[in-house]
Amino acid sequence: MPTIAIAGAGPGLGLSIAKVFGGHGYDVALISRSKDKLDALVAELAETGITAEGFAADVGDPAQLTSALQSAIARFGKIDVLEFSPHAGLTMTVPKDVTLDTLRPQIDSLLYGAVAAVQAVLPGMLEAQSGTVLFTTGGGAIDPYPMLADANIAQAGQRNWALNLHNTLAEQGIYVANVAINLMIGAQAPEGVPHRAPDQIALDYWNLHTSRDQAEYFIGA
Repeated sequence: MPTIAIAGAGPGLGLSIAKVFGGHGYDVALISRSKDKLDALVAELAETGITAEGFAADVGDPAQLTSALQSAIARFGKIDVLEFSPHAGLTMTVPKDVTLDTLRPQIDSLLYGAVAAVQAVLPGMLEAQSGTVLFTTGGGAIDPYPMLADANIAQAGQRNWALNLHNTLAEQGIYVANVAINLMIGAQAPEGVPHRAPDQIALDYWNLHTSRDQAEYFIGA
């Protein structure tokens, strides 16, 4: 069975992606900090016949994240798809107020976490000459939002690296893409707020994985 690892899994988009890939025959490795949350997600997936297991780790701690992914590889044999979408919190920081202290949590989770995750799964993908890595960022990675300067910096770095990986790994059978989500994720939203349900967005991830023809996919209003 192929396996997808979802780093930063939660009850919204992460669970929806797990259901879509699991519905296509994938086993699912879920990674987040809360074991209780992971147990609940695993139980919900089991109700639909999807084999899943949770691996508790702080995505902002490279050693923890690497260990979790190594445990997932030991459990399932290999990771065929990595989806990376941790939530580091949205601190409201305008560009002039960015400091090392405000930026560090975003860099640790979104950029260093992405590097650690890829380094954990890439050797197996290269050996198999096959694999998919899907990064998730906000729209501010492309067109910055002044009030989210910290997140924008980290996500822009993640996006840049994703595009570089796409351009340099394709010939070795590895597909990498960045998904920039520029709206609220949810089935409902306040009036006038652009949004899409996570189950709908998750289908886009499956389509990217199967078509393998875009370095970047933008989801907006």
